[in-house]
Amino acid sequence: MLSKLLARWMVVMLLGTFSAGLAYANELVLTGTTMGTTYHIKVVARPGVDGKALKKRIDRRLEQINKSMSTFQPDSEISRFNRLQSVDTEFEISTDFLTVMLAADAVYGLTDGAWDGTVNPLVNLWGFGRSGRIEKVPTPRAVSEALENVGFDQIEISAKGFLRKRRAGVTVDLASIAKGYGVDQVAQVIESADMKNYLVEIGGEVYASGLRPDGEKWRIGINQPVKNGAANAVYKALEMENQAMATSGDYRNFEVIQGRAYSHVIDPHTGYPANHGVVSASVVAPNCTLADGLATAMMVMGPGKGISLLNRLEGVEGLIIVQKPDGTLENHWSEGFKK
Repeated sequence: MLSKLLARWMVVMLLGTFSAGLAYANELVLTGTTMGTTYHIKVVARPGVDGKALKKRIDRRLEQINKSMSTFQPDSEISRFNRLQSVDTEFEISTDFLTVMLAADAVYGLTDGAWDGTVNPLVNLWGFGRSGRIEKVPTPRAVSEALENVGFDQIEISAKGFLRKRRAGVTVDLASIAKGYGVDQVAQVIESADMKNYLVEIGGEVYASGLRPDGEKWRIGINQPVKNGAANAVYKALEMENQAMATSGDYRNFEVIQGRAYSHVIDPHTGYPANHGVVSASVVAPNCTLADGLATAMMVMGPGKGISLLNRLEGVEGLIIVQKPDGTLENHWSEGFKK
């Protein structure tokens, strides 16, 4: 499940070209790399704002988050925790790591375990992880063995600032929620510089604050969920103000094993790829951390349970797109989603 496709093409930004003579003439455009992907930021800034200094602060903040939760850095907190083979050790963690783990635990509970940050043994088993592709479908016994080390509740999370494993072999990967947290933290950096109108995007996850330079709401596009489709093909455009959006999908990340296509989205309850036909799930929420985690969970839960959950959450809306057997797309909206 958590080998979530977070490439930038998941969300297409419809920023447009702004005319001259607007109230804010100084629009900063900041770009860079982080978390194995790219970031793109637009800030409607007052005259005299030092864009280079702001970018330096943003990069420094993102580097701190990476050092905490990047599984690609062997010396990061999360990598060292994953190597720990003990159920007795209190592993002290930073505020960033603790904040995301607590948020992840909340999403785990809200979704009845559909979001699960310990699912990597299954991701690897099905050929979507670092161990590479597989040629044969895993045996039921192999799936069962991998499931033994899956379960976010196998990690004790203490508000005092430490983690403790309840099962020595459990590991955690926060890729499907940490990018959303990164977006939220970049937003805080910009807010601390007393700027309220901006757009932050990291790997397709977005937070839109205030308005564009022309006084209109930011327009964000959801990519057309079609295999081999154009990266800039827009399926649905949304107007957003002071909201976050995250999109998860499997139409570009799947494997054909023994002649059958399998989704990269693994159901942590069964150990097998989800088969609801969901090709894309977009969630709009007050913050990107929540939107990011829920978008992944929607892929596992499917349209029935997924939309039911979104309808129960205040300030949260979403769109789940299902590909029917004949290839046509079917939309499933939450009650307040802007059609």
